[in-house]
Amino acid sequence: MNYTGGNHSGEGADPSPDATDVAVAQWRAQRPDLDFSAMGPLARLARLSIFGGRLVDRVFAESGLDRTDFNILAGLRRSGPPFRLTPSELADALLTTRGSMTKRIDQLEGRGLVERLPHPADRRSLLVGLTGTGVGLIDDLVERHVANETRLLSVLGDDEVACLDRVLRTLLAAVGDGAGV
Repeated sequence: MNYTGGNHSGEGADPSPDATDVAVAQWRAQRPDLDFSAMGPLARLARLSIFGGRLVDRVFAESGLDRTDFNILAGLRRSGPPFRLTPSELADALLTTRGSMTKRIDQLEGRGLVERLPHPADRRSLLVGLTGTGVGLIDDLVERHVANETRLLSVLGDDEVACLDRVLRTLLAAVGDGAGV
């Protein structure tokens, strides 16, 4: 692999060096015995996660939510009518502990966005369901979220977005992110 960074979309010369180019060049100068070709793409993914995450989080913050709150509501909404899951199913889907899920559910319930209901098939368990207010909020938020994500990727062409998606899917599978929820 001989990747050196920059814009490789076929639109001409690479843009001026970014912070990652500078860091990789410094490492190459200090440790020419190492192959730093993987550092650039992975550092850019990390930086994109930070900077892109801030832009994504702004949409949620406008409604007084954070990303985890959004993901709980979205997980319930995606499950389809009647928009109910067990706390364990939610925790597994969000890769979080059941204890932190309980606290989050308490907060969302306090805002009238979710409700706890008895589980019809298991008296020892309960379900978390979206309220009408919760459905309305998540439907509005997901529309704004999708528009925001589309805007963030609008600098890429359709083929580039598809390629990026394939590459990221391959990388996530390689680090153990399976076909879970």
